[in-house]
Amino acid sequence: MNMHVTSVTAPPPPRNLADTGLSPVMLRDILLKTMFRRNIETVSEISRVCGLPVPVAQELVDLARSQRLVEATGTLHANSGGEMGYRLSDSGKARALDALAQSEYHGTMPVPLSAYAEQTKRQSIRNIRITREQLTRSMGHLILPDSLLDHLGPAVGSGRSILLYGPPGNGKSSISNGIRDALGDRIYIPRAVEYSGQVITVYDPIVHTKAVEYADDPTQLRRTSNRFDSRYVHCERPTVITGGELTLSMLDLNYNPTARTYTASLQMKASGGVFIIDDLGRQEEPPQAIVNRWIVPLEMGYDILALQSGEKFVVPFDTLVIFSTNFHPNEIFDGAALRRIFFKIKIDGPNQEMFLKIFAMVARKKKVPLDEASLLHLLKVKYPTIGNVYANYHPVFLIDQIIAICDFEGIPYQMTPALIDRAWANMFVRDEKIAK
Repeated sequence: MNMHVTSVTAPPPPRNLADTGLSPVMLRDILLKTMFRRNIETVSEISRVCGLPVPVAQELVDLARSQRLVEATGTLHANSGGEMGYRLSDSGKARALDALAQSEYHGTMPVPLSAYAEQTKRQSIRNIRITREQLTRSMGHLILPDSLLDHLGPAVGSGRSILLYGPPGNGKSSISNGIRDALGDRIYIPRAVEYSGQVITVYDPIVHTKAVEYADDPTQLRRTSNRFDSRYVHCERPTVITGGELTLSMLDLNYNPTARTYTASLQMKASGGVFIIDDLGRQEEPPQAIVNRWIVPLEMGYDILALQSGEKFVVPFDTLVIFSTNFHPNEIFDGAALRRIFFKIKIDGPNQEMFLKIFAMVARKKKVPLDEASLLHLLKVKYPTIGNVYANYHPVFLIDQIIAICDFEGIPYQMTPALIDRAWANMFVRDEKIAK
């Protein structure tokens, strides 16, 4: 992957409880639930689990002590540098159980929605500048015409929506992934966001890839963990890829009635990164309905989500959306929807010259020697049967078939017209009536 890491301004760590932006009651209740569920006893453990600097964690423990919900155990933990131990008092346990009945959420303190919105602005996908060289490097494994990069470059750099369309098997998905790889820098994803007392979990290890952090050296004065608010996770820019399984409900908050917490929508998880909708037109919902759901976010840069209570609120929408389809856009969208998609780029099959280039490259890579008679047979006999329509997936498919046949027959890798015929037979299904 191309790693030209640009520096995104990090969210500063809170210096005191007020700096967290959360109410004292919420902070205290999450502390009690965390101590109850995780069985932790020292301020350094609380600091690590709750994502607060040690002095702020101490301030929170002192607040709970002043309310007689937490008490010192009177034991010093030798394995924690002689730290004082704390435990929940009886009323602390009662309060923890009460708070757990309202919401199971415990662990890392959430980030208020307003602070999340500010951080989103600081690391916006629209601030990214992609050069031709970066894009070419991330697409290195693909043979693409220069004219395609001419269109792709400005589209990616704008951070706006892109529609890739054209016949199947020509690398729309690979191009989408190449765009993702070209981004290359890192951003900060909150583990959870708080709005109106409700907790929405955002960080998802399936979507977000943690950046490698250097381990703290206890002898250093400046520790890396103190350089940014550890309620966030330092991650690669995220990529969400969905296909035919995408439903409109995935684009809304997901409420878990047992835990009484929310999970962020897919596009909220993709914030600061790329959202790829592959195979548009294969979903249960019509493509028009899917694009209609994105109209406000794509035009306004924010999304509107709803809580269980029906209360609606605004979240930042900062995502490069790539729609990819095998259908012609006019077949699946009306004019208004098409206007909403900023860049429309046709990904066509290769011409004969380009096809031969790809075929030769794949054969060399897979150690199958090229044979002139076989190539002529392919171009003059086989392709005319399908109107000389070439696709980018054909070379890999044909050469993999030839390898499988050679392996089965126990012969060295080679290319002959007869092997081309056998490989070709597996690429297409002959039209015929099958007796039922």
